[in-house]
Amino acid sequence: MTAPGAATTAVADARIPAGNPFAGHLRRVAALEASDPHRAWTPEDGPLPSLYLSHGGGPLPFGSRDWLDPLHGWARALPRPRAILVVSAHWESAPLSVSAARPSELVYDFGGFDPLYYTFRYDTPDAGALAGQVVGLMPDSERVHQHARRGLDHGAWVPLKIMYPAADVPVLQLSLPTEHPDELLALGARLRPLREQGVLVVGSGHMTHGLPFLTREAWRENEVPGWSCDFDAWAADALARGDVAELARFRTAAPGMPYAHPTVEHFTPLFVTLGAATDPGAPVVTTLDGYGVGLSRRSFQAA
Repeated sequence: MTAPGAATTAVADARIPAGNPFAGHLRRVAALEASDPHRAWTPEDGPLPSLYLSHGGGPLPFGSRDWLDPLHGWARALPRPRAILVVSAHWESAPLSVSAARPSELVYDFGGFDPLYYTFRYDTPDAGALAGQVVGLMPDSERVHQHARRGLDHGAWVPLKIMYPAADVPVLQLSLPTEHPDELLALGARLRPLREQGVLVVGSGHMTHGLPFLTREAWRENEVPGWSCDFDAWAADALARGDVAELARFRTAAPGMPYAHPTVEHFTPLFVTLGAATDPGAPVVTTLDGYGVGLSRRSFQAA
């Protein structure tokens, strides 16, 4: 079924030059959907996994098949969700808040890129039902602020526009209310029942995010700084062992700190993802690894 906003999204996307990598992505997706439509989630599928995804720098993922193909392939490997809830590094706000159920505008929270990307839209169906579910899962003592106008920021709409370009799945954004791992694990645990209803719970950040410490070579040649690969290897090992306590000590335990995360908001959504998992201490499945402009883009799903 076509979402009410999909036609608007298609009009914006029609302005993309034919040689742009994202234009090619849309052609490939359209051909795939024509021959093999993405199967929708049903209760017989059981709970969807929770995801942690490294969302790339601004709109950079639109320009590279190294991002486009694995992100869309990840989405296709899962049943199409009934709705998506995203906790993004780019909305730190307490008390806990939810975005507008159907905002009129996106948040273009990046600068210095091709003007084309500031015309992109992602007009998804109304997410009011999901907003009501999220509010209902929070304790009575925790008031959830509901924004009337706030749209999705690039930590949400950029990867989702690649993964679900038809814009036919309702999307709601939940703020990142704290940087404390235990509190975020508890928040994820409250969201866990949504997975049983076909809702995809996503923590969106970046496995390393030391932008102030990148050299020109890292940007130009994808040269990987030692602090980036050391932090990534540490995180990969802890995730493979299901060692949540070690991950929670990242400020003092992880090599490469504080260069890998001079501020921590791109790592901490990981704890919402793990908290929403059926067993937060179980090993995860890595779905995307490697580096972009020297930063680890490790992404994973937790059952």
